Amino acid sequence: MFYKNNSSSNHSAETIIGPSIKVKGNFHGEGNMIIEGIVDGSVKTNGFLLVGEKAKITANVVAKDAKIGGEVSGNIKIKGFLEILATAKIFGDIETNLISIEKGAIINGHCGMIKENTADKKEIK
Repeated sequence: MFYKNNSSSNHSAETIIGPSIKVKGNFHGEGNMIIEGIVDGSVKTNGFLLVGEKAKITANVVAKDAKIGGEVSGNIKIKGFLEILATAKIFGDIETNLISIEKGAIINGHCGMIKENTADKKEIK
């Protein structure tokens, strides 16, 4: 499963957490990430984040753009575009600039939109 966008057909992943991997603690990076395993702690990247359909994240998530197909228990803050797949289960609040939610996704939390011009100028902290 890889993210596709009109502006860029492929994002190369700097970090991949495979399906058999469990990470406990804060997980921060600058580049694109793919998470297919289990993460318990915070997840933060200034790049693209892909959460696979079988992934489970118990953490707050911060990224530039993201595509979520798995389970996230925690708040999500996305600077740009957030795509939520039908297989996603999100238990927490969402803050993003642009959002797409497929039919069948489960979201238990609040969803807020941030201004586009403000999002482009702020670095994720």
